[in-house]
Amino acid sequence: MAVYNDFFGPYGGRYVAELLRGPLDELEAAFKEAMDDDGFLKELNRFGKEYIGRPTPLLYAEKASKAVGGADIYIKLEGLANTGAHKINNAAGQALLAKRMGKSRIIAETGAGQHGVATAAVCARLGLECRVYMGSEDIKRQRPNVFLMEMFGAEVFPVESGSKTLKDAVNEALRDWASSSADTHYLIGSALGPSPYPDMVREFQSVIGKEVKAEQEKRKLQVRAMVACVGGGSNAIGFFEPFIHSGTPRLIGAEAGGTGPEEGCHAARMTGEGRTGVIQGYKSRFLFDGDGQVLHTHSISAGLDYPGIGPQLAHLGDTGRIEFTSVRDDEALEALRFFASNEGIIFALESAHAGAAGLKIAEQYKPGEAVIINMSGRGDKDIFITAKALQRDKWFDFLNEETKNG
Repeated sequence: MAVYNDFFGPYGGRYVAELLRGPLDELEAAFKEAMDDDGFLKELNRFGKEYIGRPTPLLYAEKASKAVGGADIYIKLEGLANTGAHKINNAAGQALLAKRMGKSRIIAETGAGQHGVATAAVCARLGLECRVYMGSEDIKRQRPNVFLMEMFGAEVFPVESGSKTLKDAVNEALRDWASSSADTHYLIGSALGPSPYPDMVREFQSVIGKEVKAEQEKRKLQVRAMVACVGGGSNAIGFFEPFIHSGTPRLIGAEAGGTGPEEGCHAARMTGEGRTGVIQGYKSRFLFDGDGQVLHTHSISAGLDYPGIGPQLAHLGDTGRIEFTSVRDDEALEALRFFASNEGIIFALESAHAGAAGLKIAEQYKPGEAVIINMSGRGDKDIFITAKALQRDKWFDFLNEETKNG
């Protein structure tokens, strides 16, 4: 895959107001130059080792494999990266690029909060001013991550428009950037948005797939399938990138099936009724209503609760290189419980969608064959959701006591 593509089949591009064309041209030029500069790549690699904690492990999930009775299940533990998710890979890459461009201020959007936490942490590390836009509904769902962002010195700006979730936070961040690009870089957290963002995010996240490929070769694994969750798709495209052009193994993206297939109850763009459109500066597949308005979506996972998908993933879905499936909220919760009790690992709710799909895929193969699941993040941040869903009475008793003692 070329470092810069702009379009992926019919998807991608740069559909923005005139005010944003200059900043995007500047960013594209800086990105191409940096990716051709050994000094920048060495700095990024050193940052990854010393600050992020790369490489992250590839764990053989022995008990889970035996419980399923199919393929050997492996888990790529991106949750062990600093700040607890893969989001730090891209945040580090873009922040280092912004500093190289002479920008002193970073803005970002976040849904589940992991991208916001990663951005805030990297900004603290590099001495950059940071503002994070976040829907007020997501702030309620992901309060622990808001606390962490503020600890890192970031300003978390609540967005009250629309459904008060990720897509509305993206709109506010774009408005900010249109008037502040002279000293500000907009650090998009997923492999979407106007070019060069889809290419840039894929390149910074491809470290995940490169490490998997190295482990595959070192351990001589017969990998039959790789599974990742897909909201915007940054962990998925980075996980899949080194394997896209080889034809094998199977690449599988798990979308949010929410509470069911009814309109507004899920965020399944590829397995639902997604249609081609242009939103927030790029062409891809989105969920629209009958009047062409963007639909409200639902997922128990804030990070998957988004109506669009990265353009490269949409194209690879159309061509059949990536298979898509959807996982309901209750299936993700059950997978979370399964891996916790069998492997001592707490998946983030986003990643639990990949976990649920991976368990089904593993049943299709036999021991000695491998299925690899990307645990894009760990579930510490979700405790206020998962505890309420899995141990409602005990959790309410605990919160009541904390309130009384508060």
